[in-house]
Amino acid sequence: MKITIFGTWYVWLVTGTCLAEVGHEVMCIDIDQNKIDKLKEGIIPIYEPGLEELVKRNYKEGRLLFSTDAKTGIDFATAIFSAVGTPPDENHRADLRFVKIVAETVGKHMDDYKVFINKSTVPVGTGEMCKNIIKQELEKRNSPLLGGDLEGGFDVVSNPEFLKEWAAVKDFMTPDRIVCGVESEQAKKVMNDIYKSFIRADKPLVFTDLKSSEIIKYAANAFLATKISFINEIANFSEIVGANISDISKWIGLDPRIGSKFLHAGIGYGGSCFPKDVQALIETGKDFNYDFKIIKATEQVNKIQKVKIVDMLLDKIPDLSWKTIAIWWLAFKPKTDDIRDAPSLDIIERLIGLWVSKIKAFDPVAMENVSRIFENQDKLTLTFTNYDALKWADALLVLTEWDEFRNADFDKIATLMKWNIIIDGRNIWNKDDLLERGFVYEWIGK
Repeated sequence: MKITIFGTWYVWLVTGTCLAEVGHEVMCIDIDQNKIDKLKEGIIPIYEPGLEELVKRNYKEGRLLFSTDAKTGIDFATAIFSAVGTPPDENHRADLRFVKIVAETVGKHMDDYKVFINKSTVPVGTGEMCKNIIKQELEKRNSPLLGGDLEGGFDVVSNPEFLKEWAAVKDFMTPDRIVCGVESEQAKKVMNDIYKSFIRADKPLVFTDLKSSEIIKYAANAFLATKISFINEIANFSEIVGANISDISKWIGLDPRIGSKFLHAGIGYGGSCFPKDVQALIETGKDFNYDFKIIKATEQVNKIQKVKIVDMLLDKIPDLSWKTIAIWWLAFKPKTDDIRDAPSLDIIERLIGLWVSKIKAFDPVAMENVSRIFENQDKLTLTFTNYDALKWADALLVLTEWDEFRNADFDKIATLMKWNIIIDGRNIWNKDDLLERGFVYEWIGK
């Protein structure tokens, strides 16, 4: 098939590249000429394993195209994906301005049957909104596609993405499920043609109505976020009564009704999806006079949990003035440079407010993004290696669970640090082992 994708960076590029990889001809449209030129040169601006190789190969073989010409993109394909960003606005609602622009653009230029596919995470009712926008643009042109009742002119589909950063290519190529909200057999056939290469007996392509599909993505992310906040509440209680959250999460996770994933206690969730989607679902509920009590509690617990590690530090060093604090790892999760809503940002801000003398931090891939946020903050120093951050540090805060750093050189750490205080926000090391080595070591829930 010929497919066009409007969007920006992450979902846009992964979706377009993976669809090209299975043989479709895909044109990716963006308004930024500089971005398009870099992609044509093979320069990939996001950190995602395996993506660069696929982009270069499919571009070279002519299946993956990049352009800034919207009309060319609309003429090119029957299936048109909208994978634009829906960032939170000042009221924490999903900002749909870019979705509206894509729908307007399609309505202005379409001259034959099109399927408009919302790939972005959008609140319930967005599909109906897009249908109305496209219809209005067709009416302005008195388009023959309108006919008597729009039948056959176009369809709007909801096709939410379920991509995890660092595993997005794998998630797209071997999905757990592909969800499509459709309203016609014609649209259903188009979606089946797009995804037939991905369908397996245990990897279904499922069809539902438009509104149910729009809710599915929000419900999935809110549920996973709730699991994280739940186990963090149990961890905080375990600390008070003297229990061990590692054992608790492990044994309850063996119950198949609960499952072990997202039951790892720590300093909460961050990133581009969970915080944004949880807040957006709460705000959408308000539009329908519905109060999401559990989901609101999930968000509140996470806000507190993100800076809990600073309270743990204050228990060991009540006065942080003139102290040097080392931070290992800044991204919201391992193997990504994404710092959106990362706990590290809140922690750094709070440490600065507590008058620390210096914060020395290291992350393998996220430091450039952090430096842009704190470019005028002289208390923060980003170091060349993780061990450089430890020189004369009074304490070390561990914020992300990078696997390749689990086997740290603790003898070297002890030599470099001024005081051997480690506050582990991700529970990556063995507490008994570090206590035996002479460290003051604290972690979540034990």
